[in-house]
Amino acid sequence: APRVAHAWLCHPRNLLDMDTFSKSDPVVVLFVQGSGSSEWKEFGRTEVIDNTLNPDFVRKFVLDYYFEEKQNLRFDPPGSHGAALGAQDFLGQAFVALGEVIGSQRGRLERALTGVPGKRCGTILLLAEELSNCRDIVTMQLCANKLDKKDFFGKSDPFLVFYRSNEDGTFTICHKTEVVKNTLNPVWQPFTIPVRALCNGDYDRTVKIDVYDWDRDGSHDFIGEFATSYRELSRAQSQFTVYEVGRGAGAGGRRGTPCRGRPPLRPQVLNPRKKCKKKKYVNSGTVNGIPAPWGRQPPSLSPPRTQLNFTVAIDFTASNGMPSQPTSLHYASPYQLSAYALALKAVGEIIQDYDSDKLFPAYGFGAKLPPDGKISHQFPLNNNADNPSCAGIEGVLESYLQSLRTVQLYGPTNFAPVINQVAGAAAQVTDGSQYHVLLIITDGVISDMLQTKEAIVTASALPMSIIIVGVGPAEFEAMEELDGDEVRVSSRGRYAERDIVQFVPFRDYVDDSGNQVLSMARLAKDVLAEIPEQLLSYMKPRDIKPRRAAP
Repeated sequence: APRVAHAWLCHPRNLLDMDTFSKSDPVVVLFVQGSGSSEWKEFGRTEVIDNTLNPDFVRKFVLDYYFEEKQNLRFDPPGSHGAALGAQDFLGQAFVALGEVIGSQRGRLERALTGVPGKRCGTILLLAEELSNCRDIVTMQLCANKLDKKDFFGKSDPFLVFYRSNEDGTFTICHKTEVVKNTLNPVWQPFTIPVRALCNGDYDRTVKIDVYDWDRDGSHDFIGEFATSYRELSRAQSQFTVYEVGRGAGAGGRRGTPCRGRPPLRPQVLNPRKKCKKKKYVNSGTVNGIPAPWGRQPPSLSPPRTQLNFTVAIDFTASNGMPSQPTSLHYASPYQLSAYALALKAVGEIIQDYDSDKLFPAYGFGAKLPPDGKISHQFPLNNNADNPSCAGIEGVLESYLQSLRTVQLYGPTNFAPVINQVAGAAAQVTDGSQYHVLLIITDGVISDMLQTKEAIVTASALPMSIIIVGVGPAEFEAMEELDGDEVRVSSRGRYAERDIVQFVPFRDYVDDSGNQVLSMARLAKDVLAEIPEQLLSYMKPRDIKPRRAAP
């Protein structure tokens, strides 16, 4: 089942300026690419913001997110909304996988815009957060009194900007009111907004509201700000809620102070900068809540913050055949990768999106190592015992191919050493902030079945999962036994605490039509499908709650 990801598009910065007498009028178009497909389809687009190179978009994209699939996204910010899409000024584009955004630290990912030769196109910052199941919608109305006068020939043209707080303590724009012209006492129209857009269903989460004076050239004057929450806003149903608005630095600035439970008769909007300059300074106005219909108060939900750590183990036993021979399962022709390399890429390219440092420990087993021919069941593919991590899946592939040229394929096929190695790492952090996934790619029958069962039973109490991909024509009855879908794995009278092993035979995903991309997408989907449930099966019995990211 999908997890719904709330993907915010905000803070494109330093876009190219394509307009002659003003700045660009950017809009961002999102294209999605289906799993196993090369075709891009338009998913949606933001609103247009006139005359700016640093837009803050309100409209967001809500995507169904599948952990086990590669969901490629493309963001195109055309520079002029007046023409057809193909004829618009091209401001660059950014490519990203949805999993990269969700798996990045704090759910934030900044990506450079590219595509215009010889020019810097700026960047785009993407934020993703899992939506709560809250379906409530809230209607609210606000007014203000005695705001600061900002216009030389008139009063002010005030409007409000609402920001929801993110998991890392930053703020993301979620709503703008209309502009009320030439007044210091505006009354804004009632508006309706989903509660999950305002606070993701957590009604104690901070909501920040900025007050601006609108200017035609886009350089709106900042009047002040205040902080509140959905819970406090909802109290306006039975009474006026009054907020002091302090002068700060905008969306990233200091929070204002809500008046909690004691609305003054003459509410004040404070401006600390003016207060420092003028001893007789009193206030800059106030913002009041007006009673309106409200939705039900929803339960709180915070998205999980668990770092996935990916480890690879590859079978180097002699039963695979000589790597230089076309009959070998390790043989890579100039035109096609080996079955081992295909399986590694299919699974690794998806799961690497959830590993923030993209450094993957990679081991081989069942080979004789130079110079003395010692048999090893857990040797680092990069030949660095102190740091077996490789940079990205491409780094793992490079080290794998290099090892094929330097070691002698031998035997036997022992899984227990590498399982115990990863289990040792998993045992270091058991609070739910880290979860380990071990991918084993093998061609044959396990030689240390009893030890492997013992290792799996022990590992089942730790934050880790094991994926086994069987390559070649061998029968894999033993692998099916380890999978534990029908009967839980046991050893010496102890049963595994939970099912942590997923096995698939590679041959079931060889497409007769030759569509290798689609075949590998299906393989990755099936082997990764159980990981989210296995992770939850570790968290729930231990009452490990979803955590907020550190600021």
